[in-house]
Amino acid sequence: MKVLSGKAAFKGVAIGKIREFGAKKVEVNKTSVSDAEAEITRFEAAKETASAQLGALYEKAVAEVGEENAAIFEVHQMMLEDEDYLDGIKGMIRDEQVNAEYAVSVTGQNFSEVFAGMDDDYMRERAADVKDISARVVRILAGVEEGGAVMEEPSILVAEDLAPSETLQLDRSKVLAFVTRKGSTNSHTAILARTMNIPALVMVTEAEHVDGLMGIVDGKEGKLIVEPDEETLRSYQDKLEEQKKEQELLNALKGKPSVTKDGRKINVYANIGGVEDVEAVLANDAEGIGLFRSEFLYLQSSDYPSEEEQFEAYKAVAEKMGGKRVIIRTLDIGADKQIDYFGLDKEENPALGYRAVRICLNKREVFKTQLRALCRASAFGRIAIMVPMIISVWEVRTVKEILERIKEELKEEGKEVGDIEFGIMIETPASVIIADELAKEVDFFSIGTNDLTQYTLAIDRQNAKLDMFYNAHHPAILRMIKMVVDAAHKEGIWAGICGELGADTTLTEEFVNMGLDELSVSPGMVLPVRNKVVNM
Repeated sequence: MKVLSGKAAFKGVAIGKIREFGAKKVEVNKTSVSDAEAEITRFEAAKETASAQLGALYEKAVAEVGEENAAIFEVHQMMLEDEDYLDGIKGMIRDEQVNAEYAVSVTGQNFSEVFAGMDDDYMRERAADVKDISARVVRILAGVEEGGAVMEEPSILVAEDLAPSETLQLDRSKVLAFVTRKGSTNSHTAILARTMNIPALVMVTEAEHVDGLMGIVDGKEGKLIVEPDEETLRSYQDKLEEQKKEQELLNALKGKPSVTKDGRKINVYANIGGVEDVEAVLANDAEGIGLFRSEFLYLQSSDYPSEEEQFEAYKAVAEKMGGKRVIIRTLDIGADKQIDYFGLDKEENPALGYRAVRICLNKREVFKTQLRALCRASAFGRIAIMVPMIISVWEVRTVKEILERIKEELKEEGKEVGDIEFGIMIETPASVIIADELAKEVDFFSIGTNDLTQYTLAIDRQNAKLDMFYNAHHPAILRMIKMVVDAAHKEGIWAGICGELGADTTLTEEFVNMGLDELSVSPGMVLPVRNKVVNM
């Protein structure tokens, strides 16, 4: 028996045979060519084939996992057209008189290393993408078909790192869990695991030579157990049965309100990133949407999404939710969410820089486009607007003035506008301290505990070296939450949590006792949180 450690990307237990997965590797050799232009023509033909393959994968992905998760293939197509990337390949072929396979492989590796060395998390993730597209072009040039594990039975999939194009070719009914030797908790593999609701581990560096062996994935402890002994296997089989029974018990809560034994109603809502996530919200019986991250509409686009594009997305969610509250956060980019076409400058400390409402109030036309789309969509459901990263009353009043003018403009144009609740995120210490003043201006507060914890503890939550110091249960955080709830209730408005802490069931009872009115969590955590509430 061998116990390998990694980082848990999604919880749960899986038991089954391990299968190694990966696209077929092509041995790339450097050879001299006599006609560089003919070699470039050969490369361009392979690039066009790769682009067509990516287009087909995008269509397949939209049908299977929705537009948000499919958008990566559009990104790959755009990367294939990057002038610097193409010039690098063609320049190498001409200058060194080498074969296209070699030029693509070397250029792809160079670009990958550049991305991997960047400070921004989003850009670092592009390192794997440029490797993926380069490998695809090399395979086409070499006449090698894509490959992977052929799974005849449900299996634990192990890979170096799963690229989006690889995961879309899987028979998902036969995937018990994902294990990668590289990757991160924000990787495509981790995102897909959360979508599929299966365990996932990343950074299991020692997962070598395990193909065909029996394995256990412990998504809670971050362990891959290879060739378990009988006692360990029995123990985890018991855990798997408990997991199934727990899910059955949770499913029995569907259709029931989240009410404590003494009659206190808590709204258990869900967080989403796009229209396609609504299916998971409904499947898990959330009572509303507490956080629609609208920035994903911008992140998955190559240019500013139009008013019409945004309107259709917001309208679709509002209609699908059938009158339940849908809280849409206005554009929240900057910090770890960078978008090329916004042309944002590199900052020494982006988490404390130009982001969220600060960008919106500087790029008023972009902001107005979003607000118009939101107001129009409000006629088709119960939409609430929520503004992030507030630190002053001035910001709130300025946004309200813009919003009121837009409502008037739309009415003059003969467009219907529904009743819109207006709220803000409390995620800075400044907003906590002046919560009593802010509460006079809005209809609700939603506490973003991720950033509130980061700013209060002065700890970058993405810095692994600081893990031992990061404490989301820090007394200062809990006191701040209580302060915000009290300030809200004093002015007759409601307060909730939409950060990760809301899904921490060890704190659910404390949150209810504090007086929180709403907890918004990932769709898969709706029923576990409801279970805690109804048993209080």
